Amino acid sequence: MFDFVSFIPRAVVQGVPLLFGSTGETLTEKSGNLNLGIPGVMYVGGISGVIGAFFYEQSLPSPDAISPFLAIAVPFLCCLLGSLLMGLIYCFLTVTLRANQNVTGLALTTFGIGVGNFFGGSLIKLSGSDVPSIALSATSAYYHRALPFAENLGWFGKIFLSYGFMVYLAVAIALIAAFVLRKTRVGLHLRAVGESPTTADAAGIDVNRYKYLTTCLGCMIAGLGGLYYVMDYASGVWSNNAFGDRGWLAIALVIFTIWRPNWGVLSSFLFGGLYILHMYIPSGLNLAVKELYKMLPYVVTIIVLIITSLRKRREDQPPQHLGLPYFREER
Repeated sequence: MFDFVSFIPRAVVQGVPLLFGSTGETLTEKSGNLNLGIPGVMYVGGISGVIGAFFYEQSLPSPDAISPFLAIAVPFLCCLLGSLLMGLIYCFLTVTLRANQNVTGLALTTFGIGVGNFFGGSLIKLSGSDVPSIALSATSAYYHRALPFAENLGWFGKIFLSYGFMVYLAVAIALIAAFVLRKTRVGLHLRAVGESPTTADAAGIDVNRYKYLTTCLGCMIAGLGGLYYVMDYASGVWSNNAFGDRGWLAIALVIFTIWRPNWGVLSSFLFGGLYILHMYIPSGLNLAVKELYKMLPYVVTIIVLIITSLRKRREDQPPQHLGLPYFREER
């Protein structure tokens, strides 16, 4: 029998980094900016939180002196600041200087991974660790802590209540983003900027301000995916190059959800389940079959790309001005 009670929680925790990343990228793309630097942003968000947690733990006279509030707040704020800096760099290059967005995003990914590996390696040396990783168990325990009564509710508690607070935060952010995009004037203005910045500018909407604000906000949300991966999923253990391809899957998830953040909630958990499905399907000693199972998320992505490109409904298409710079004097 397939063990859904153990499979679903593991699929959820696998999908949360994808949910943070896809929600942030959806907001960014709705403004007309195509940020392929999400993997680098998540990397910087993760290492920024690790830096904050490391120096906070080092400042404590003893592990018992840790403050629950600061254990959560210090890495959280450091992550937001690091991700914000990445967003500002991207906006300055693409919005102010009108650099090519594809090249800038790819450069940002390379830059973010390099920054993460550099500071991660430096912290490992400072800690004097004998292995190429650093463990921040004191602060990560507060990120990983589930509701105290979850264990008493059987399968319901394990499936729905056995997660740290960042899982519920990811779902809340996605639902709020969907509401703002579809039901508020700010969301209407943002969608107008992404569809036709010339028309939005003529209507009195500050195009550059919307691009800056939403791209930076999107980077901060995506950076939380990196923080979640390190502090909750990996239990505070940082290892260089440990994120894998989660950042790229988050970008693919934006297309999978047809630019709707609320669809991203279940879709990210679906991708998380596909990511670990090879662990639950018996394949014996045939490693080739197991590798084929690992391809499932990418095969699904390709199928969705084909279906999306064949569908002609306007609401299923990306913003018309996605990836194109806007120069006011050219309108």
